[in-house]
Amino acid sequence: MSFFDVRGLVPRPLRITVETATLEGRVETAVYERGLARLVHHEIDHLDGLLYTAQRRAGVVPIPVEEYRQTGRAWTYDK
Repeated sequence: MSFFDVRGLVPRPLRITVETATLEGRVETAVYERGLARLVHHEIDHLDGLLYTAQRRAGVVPIPVEEYRQTGRAWTYDK
């Protein structure tokens, strides 16, 4: 779930494999990498009812949106 007034960095994998079921009941597998993996993982968190505050690292505090927008930092992907 999201908060509209703050943002926070959450560690996420650079590659995920997702299994889904079609309407016919077949299981399909998809692999997502880098930015798309982050996005899909974020959306799966929504489906699971998880807040990002439960996933962030210890000691990392949320950033008010006003400050976050002014950071000028792009997302980076650590290896």
